[in-house]
Amino acid sequence: MWKVARSAASSLRKSRQWMSTAIPGPCIVHKRGADILHDPWFNKDTGFPLTERDRLGLRGLLPPRVISFEHQYARFMESFVSLEKNTQGQPSNIVSLSKWRILNRLHDRNETLYYRVLIDNIKNFAPIIYTPTVGLVCQNYSGLFRRPRGMYFSAKDKGEMMSMIYNWPGRQVDMIVLTDGSRILGLGDLGVQGIGIPIGKLDMYVAAAGINPQRILPVMLDVGTNNPKLLEDPLYLGLRQPRLEGDEYLAIVDEFIEAVHARWPKAVVQFEDFQMKWAFETLERYRKRFCMFNDDIQGTAGVALAGLLGAVRAQGRPLTDFANQKIVVVGAGSAGLGVLKMALQAVSRMTESTADSHFFLLDKDGLITKERKGIDPAAAPFAKSLGEIEGLGLGEGSSLIEVVKKVKPHVLLGLSGVGGVFNEQVLKAMRESDSTKPAIFAMSNPTANAECSAADAFKYAGENIVFASGSPFANVELGNGKTGHVNQANNMYLFPGIGLGSLVSGARIITDKMLQAAAECLASYMTDEEIQNGVLYPSIDCIRDITAEVGAAVLRQAIAQDVAEGHGDVGPKELSHMSEEETVQYVKNNMWYPIYSPLVHEK
Repeated sequence: MWKVARSAASSLRKSRQWMSTAIPGPCIVHKRGADILHDPWFNKDTGFPLTERDRLGLRGLLPPRVISFEHQYARFMESFVSLEKNTQGQPSNIVSLSKWRILNRLHDRNETLYYRVLIDNIKNFAPIIYTPTVGLVCQNYSGLFRRPRGMYFSAKDKGEMMSMIYNWPGRQVDMIVLTDGSRILGLGDLGVQGIGIPIGKLDMYVAAAGINPQRILPVMLDVGTNNPKLLEDPLYLGLRQPRLEGDEYLAIVDEFIEAVHARWPKAVVQFEDFQMKWAFETLERYRKRFCMFNDDIQGTAGVALAGLLGAVRAQGRPLTDFANQKIVVVGAGSAGLGVLKMALQAVSRMTESTADSHFFLLDKDGLITKERKGIDPAAAPFAKSLGEIEGLGLGEGSSLIEVVKKVKPHVLLGLSGVGGVFNEQVLKAMRESDSTKPAIFAMSNPTANAECSAADAFKYAGENIVFASGSPFANVELGNGKTGHVNQANNMYLFPGIGLGSLVSGARIITDKMLQAAAECLASYMTDEEIQNGVLYPSIDCIRDITAEVGAAVLRQAIAQDVAEGHGDVGPKELSHMSEEETVQYVKNNMWYPIYSPLVHEK
C-alpha cells in the first residue's frame, strides 16, 4: 500500500490546517436546485449545510445528513485505497486507468474536493493525472470520453471562432493550454484525443500554481489527423481528414489566437505538443505579440538547464564551468533544440561568446554535421563542421556509441522519444566520461519512451552518476547502504511558475530572460549537500513553494525588462518597489486554495 493511504484522523487534521488558511467569501450563483448539483464547480455533494439547502432549493434533493468537507475527503481517500487493493496484480495499464477514472469521476462531480485531494497528495496523484498516465489516457480518450471539458476548435469552424469563443461560460480566463494533437508526448499524432494533455497540464496549474480552476481553459485545435488507425476507428471523435498544412493550417491557428486575445487580452497561452515544424513556427509567429510560450521548447529547456547546472555543482565545480561541459544531446526535435538554444544562451552569458563546440546533436541518422543534405533549419545552428570533429575520429552520421566513446561527454541527454536508445553499450561507455560525476538524463515521456531506466543507468554506467528522467522511476538501491537517487526532470517544476509569474506581473510577452530566470531559480533551489548526494530537483511535495519562487523570479525579470503591466489593483510601479521576499509573498497571495465557499443565489 502506498503512502497516500492516510487515516481519516490525519486527513481531518490536515483539513483543519487548510481551513484555517483562509475564510472564503460568499459566491454568487445564478442556479438553483438540481442545476447546482450538476455543476461540478458549485456542487458540494452532501456537504451543503441546511441553511444553504433552504436558500438554494436543495431540500429533499440530498440525503438529510450533512457531511463535512473533511469527512468527504477522508471517504474519497478510503475509496481510493480500496481500489488500489482490489487492482493488485492486474496489468499496470489497467491499474493506471482505474485510478484515473476514480479521480476523473470526482473531477466531474465536485471540483473543489478534487483539487483539494490533488494538492494534498500531489506526489502520488501527479503521475495519474499527468505524466505518465496522461499518455495512456490520450491513447484511449475516445473510449474514455464521458463529459466534455475545455473547448474544441476545428478546421470546420473557420470564420466562426471569434463568436465561438463567447460560448465558453467563464467570464474571465487566465490560463489557456492549447494543442493540435500532432505530437503527443512520444506517442505521435493522436489527433483530437490529445485534449487530455491540456486538461492534465491545467490540473497541474491549479495544484502547483494555484490558478483558479474557474479561470482555466483547455483547448484542442483539431485540424485533422494523419494517423490511419484513428481515421479508421469508429469511436474516434475528431475530424476524419488529413491534417491541414501550410497557410491553411496557420490561418486556423491565427484565427483562434486572435479570438482568444480579443475576449481575454491578459490570458497566458501555453502551446503544448505541436510537431516540431509548427512548434517553432508558431512560437516565433506569436511570441512578440502575445503573452505565450511553448512548453516543449522552452519549459523543457529550462528544466534541463536547471539539471545541467546542478550536474556542474555535483562535480564540485563553479557554475561558470558549465561553458566547458561536453554535452551530447540525442533528439533533434523541438525539445532537444530548445535545450540546446537555452544552454547556448547560458554559455553566452558566462563567457560573452557564442561558441558551441562542446555541444553534439544526434538524431535517428546519427551525428548532425553541416555537410548533411536537407538539414532542418532549426537544427542547423547546432550542426558540427567536419573540421570540429575530424580530430575526434567522427564524421557525418556517426552513431551514438561512437560519439560517446570518442567525445567522453560530461552529460548524455536524451529527448529522442525512443525507448531504450541508451543501451548497455552506450551506458558502459559513459564510465569513460571526462567527468568525475557524469550525468545521464533520460527525459522522454511516457515511461516506455525513456531512453533508459534508472536501474540500467546505475547498473551499467556506474554508481557515481547523476541520473534524471522525464517520467518517475523509483530510487535504486546500490548496496552498502547507498542509494542511487532518481531525479524527475519534469516540466512541472517550471511551467506553472512561468505561467503564474507572467500572469501576476501582467507581462505583455514572455521573454528569453524571463525563462532563463525561471531555470536559474530552480537550479539554485537545492542546497549544496543535496546536490552532492545527486539530488538535482526538489520533491514534488513542495511544488507550491517551488512555483512561488519561480513565479517571483519571472515577475522580477518582467519588471526589469519593462514588460510588466501589473495585475488587478497592483500596477507595475507597486511591483517594482517590492523586495525579493515581498514578490514571493505576492505570488503566494495570488494562489487559489480549494475551500467550500458559501453560496448565495441571485437571479
